[in-house]
Amino acid sequence: MAEFSKENPAAEEAKEPVSRNFIEQMIDKDLEEGVYETVHTRFPPEPNGYLHIGHAKSILLNYGLAKQYGGKFNLRFDDTNPTKEKIEFVESIKADVKWLGADWEDRLFFASNYFDQMYEGAVKLIQKGKAYVSDLSADQIREYRGTLTEPGKMDPGAERSVEENLILFEEMKAGKYADGEKVLRARIDMASPNMNMRDPVIYRVAHMTHHNTGDKWCIYPMYDFAHPIEDAIEGITHSICTLEFEDHRPLYDWVVRELEYKPYPPRQIEFAKLYLTNVVTGKRYIKKLVEQGIVDGWDDPRLVSIAALRRRGFTPESIKLFVDLCGISKSNSSVDYAMLEYCIREDLKLKRARVMAVVDPVKLVIDNYPEDQIEYLDAPNNLENEALGSRKVPFGRELYIEREDFMEEPPKKYFRMFPGNEVRLMNAYFVTCTGCEKDENGNVTVIHGTYDPATKSGSGFEGRKVKGTIHWVACQTAVKATVRLYENIIDEEKGVYNEDGSLNLNPNSLTVKEAWIEPSLKDAKPYESFQFVRQGYFCVDYKDSKPGEPVFNRIVSLKSSFKLPKKD
Repeated sequence: MAEFSKENPAAEEAKEPVSRNFIEQMIDKDLEEGVYETVHTRFPPEPNGYLHIGHAKSILLNYGLAKQYGGKFNLRFDDTNPTKEKIEFVESIKADVKWLGADWEDRLFFASNYFDQMYEGAVKLIQKGKAYVSDLSADQIREYRGTLTEPGKMDPGAERSVEENLILFEEMKAGKYADGEKVLRARIDMASPNMNMRDPVIYRVAHMTHHNTGDKWCIYPMYDFAHPIEDAIEGITHSICTLEFEDHRPLYDWVVRELEYKPYPPRQIEFAKLYLTNVVTGKRYIKKLVEQGIVDGWDDPRLVSIAALRRRGFTPESIKLFVDLCGISKSNSSVDYAMLEYCIREDLKLKRARVMAVVDPVKLVIDNYPEDQIEYLDAPNNLENEALGSRKVPFGRELYIEREDFMEEPPKKYFRMFPGNEVRLMNAYFVTCTGCEKDENGNVTVIHGTYDPATKSGSGFEGRKVKGTIHWVACQTAVKATVRLYENIIDEEKGVYNEDGSLNLNPNSLTVKEAWIEPSLKDAKPYESFQFVRQGYFCVDYKDSKPGEPVFNRIVSLKSSFKLPKKD
């Protein structure tokens, strides 16, 4: 997707430009040969759950191609199954697509708005002798369908006349039959080697209220029948979908052909899904996690729904970079989650301020610093991007530092704070540790030290070598904040699923800490993100933060062993 590569310079640096992907090659050929005069794509989600990272690939691919070729892009809801669909899902999908930057402008559509045309299409098939009403149950239809090695058996309903089928189908529409009592099947080929072509069901009875059409209909079209009709009505040229629909393409083409959509019938093209290792994307599994209270909603930051990634602090640019690096192919493969983390680090490292927050605090008292004095020290916001400027950080006699930055009896090559050792307080002074206080259980409660006023902000070294630098927050002005640290929700060592099909959940997927942060972060707004020194990148949670009481979600740690694969 060349258009999106231009928006991701990190991707261009990470890999050499490649030849056009196979979808672009097919579109180029269609345009050159005059099969189509333009390019018109769509993203057609079913509103039965929240979108996940795999859908992001489809959104950006379809939108990117339309933009690249100067064509049109539709957002269309495939809302043909009212048993699972909700307005909540419709609104969440619209928000996700908009957040990713795929602008549908005024091209928002619903499959349910075409129910009249779909019904007319079904009637047309009956009139052509290409569809019939069946009395078989779902189990009987499966039995009659046959196997991969044996042809199916003819449905008794296939012997009905056109007139009888028209009457029965009209009665289905009028609500005369119960759910499952009758279906409409396409008459194609019960001996076809493709099971999808063995007289598939194209309409079923379902007495359900639809989120868009209310109680107007009690029969609903099946996806494989509805989808090509939707594409044809909207003038879609290239119906781009994932590989599991490859075997459905003959049925897609059959519907378009038999309903005589001309002059430019849509063309279905399949590409490989985006699979991430050790994550949960299945809607039924996520629904269970939500219903059982294991996560706090479809946007829980431990999930990889687009809403969850946004809440955690991922950016549209990082998702675009990730999709760009994964590429477009016809072969299914899995991508390490670490690549997604690499992409958000690449996007944020030059954009976000580097601030100080102490996640596991212990108090440091600088005994020779004036008791009531507070001074404000200059601190650069980002050492790699001077354009982000600097800020003033309050400093005083009592500070919070990380508990892991002090050891009473340290091992070799431990360069942080221990009795007799001198360290650098970031953007402040050199401090020498003089000892500590402990409680009755032997836990360190207070660390003591002295500072050298001549070493302010790194000046006055006098040849002294200080190997350790630690961050801090002044106790007098520090703001308390909740910090959430995440691990994969799946226990990676055990795999995704247990033998019984349940999920192998990681009991340590969420750790909540009470931290101390710089006062400049007190009024941070939802979705604002920062680099916490040595801790990682963090984002203000939009759901649980309150004015003056921010909650931070860790987006990603600062370091990883992940490296981009070497080019051949």
